[in-house]
Amino acid sequence: MIEYLPRSKHHAELHLTQFGREDCIPGHYFGPAVRNHYLLHYILGGEGIFEVGGKRYRLGKGQGFLIIPDVVTHYQADAVNPWSYCWFGFNGTLAEFLLKQAGLTMASPILHYDRDDMIDQYLQLMIESREFPKSRETRLTGLLYLMLSSLAESGPLTLPNPKESQAEIYAEKVKDFIELNYAQKITVEDIAQYIGLNRSYLCSLFKQRTKTSIQHYLIQYRIRKACEMMENAELSIGDISRSVGYNDPLLFSKVFKKVKGISPKRYRTEGKITSHSTS
Repeated sequence: MIEYLPRSKHHAELHLTQFGREDCIPGHYFGPAVRNHYLLHYILGGEGIFEVGGKRYRLGKGQGFLIIPDVVTHYQADAVNPWSYCWFGFNGTLAEFLLKQAGLTMASPILHYDRDDMIDQYLQLMIESREFPKSRETRLTGLLYLMLSSLAESGPLTLPNPKESQAEIYAEKVKDFIELNYAQKITVEDIAQYIGLNRSYLCSLFKQRTKTSIQHYLIQYRIRKACEMMENAELSIGDISRSVGYNDPLLFSKVFKKVKGISPKRYRTEGKITSHSTS
């Protein structure tokens, strides 16, 4: 059984291109050849071999292999105990990242998953998605995300890049948290609890990396977003204040003036004058 899917117009980050299941006859093989998408095979029973990059892997139940786009591979069912497998073809800008989370890369293309039968269950749910024609594409994408998350949870622990220092890693986590939550009433303590580090230690690492404090970075980020919102004439100063994490417009105006040197109202007026004079 194999099902091919049309190119996704709405899920560029991740989308299925095909999926299927096969009970192979003895010696059944494919390749050497290349694919134009990621193709993940999971072995349900039996044995076979997978060859890539000059390496040969003998695989059985509970294992699998990843085929990477434009890489020559060859795989073949055992002559005596041929394998049965299911497979998932997919593409998208997040595909490589999500596979890496599961420990699957060009250098490490072999999957090990024997904790339960969830992969087979995901395949069944994909088949049953035909019953939902209006939302099928979204349903299939969600199932693919769930399957890859299961593989990530059971995969090897991903170690940080040795070229990245602790300060770099945690500074990026702080920035990511602020960018996602600056509109909320967050504090440095909230950020430290989310990341799981002592507040003082995190502040020290962040300053070591960025030469500024977390509080200063948060304020600067909020005011920068506020300046961007000033261009929308439909937003009042109060609207903007609340949209960047300040429920008190007076406090927002005070912080804004301290950062920009002028009040939000004057900044917006002078911005409009500058805009007209350069048009």
